[in-house]
Amino acid sequence: MSARGHAFGIDIGGSGVKGAAVDLATGALVHERIKIPTPRPSTPQAVADAVAKLVAEAQWDGPVGITLPSVVLGGVARTAANIDKAWIGTDARTLFSAVLGGREVSVLNDADAAGLAEDRYGAAKDFAGLVLLLTFGTGIGSALLYHGTLVPNTELGHLEIGGMEAEHRAAASIKDRDGLSYPQWAAEVSTVLIGLENLFWPTVIVAGGGISRDADQWIPLLTNRTPVLPAHLKNTAGIVGAAMAVDAGLAP
Repeated sequence: MSARGHAFGIDIGGSGVKGAAVDLATGALVHERIKIPTPRPSTPQAVADAVAKLVAEAQWDGPVGITLPSVVLGGVARTAANIDKAWIGTDARTLFSAVLGGREVSVLNDADAAGLAEDRYGAAKDFAGLVLLLTFGTGIGSALLYHGTLVPNTELGHLEIGGMEAEHRAAASIKDRDGLSYPQWAAEVSTVLIGLENLFWPTVIVAGGGISRDADQWIPLLTNRTPVLPAHLKNTAGIVGAAMAVDAGLAP
């Protein structure tokens, strides 16, 4: 953490590389977030160069936390969703550190970062115990935290529930693809949530992704037992969680 109590986070997605300094006392962005379009193709070096450009534009000279839409083990990307498949097997932490002049870097999964942020500053901040965050988008991303400690790289969207992968049943993209009404889609989400809560018994479930903006149209229709709350931090959660990760020295 800097003397000002700030840390810097960058959230890498399929369409944009977004970053800002974060006030770790409040989870608020210190300045307006900077966004650079994700390079096409989104190869590791091209994305790393975009990260270096963003950090230079922000005039930040400290450690940097970075999210990837990937399973990240020991700084190495093991999967790649919405980014070039060349990321698979890339030592992302070493790559990013190199383009940033050797400074300290943390790299973690994007849903894990969102989970950290929502647990400390967002929808789950008043809940103890086990917190489950699910992001409903093209697939279903997940983050699992116990009393604020992250269990990294859960891929619960791939868990088979009722004979189908969870994300093949209840991702937001399935609603769009099949033209489902909110009641129809909420029934599929309920099936997934009941399967997950029977395994993990969370205290609260936080629902993220773009469709969480319409939470009033579907969360009241859910039939699972665990409270489900819409994510609060929206499109800043990844940035905030990345900043938290580098401040804490997390290296999944």
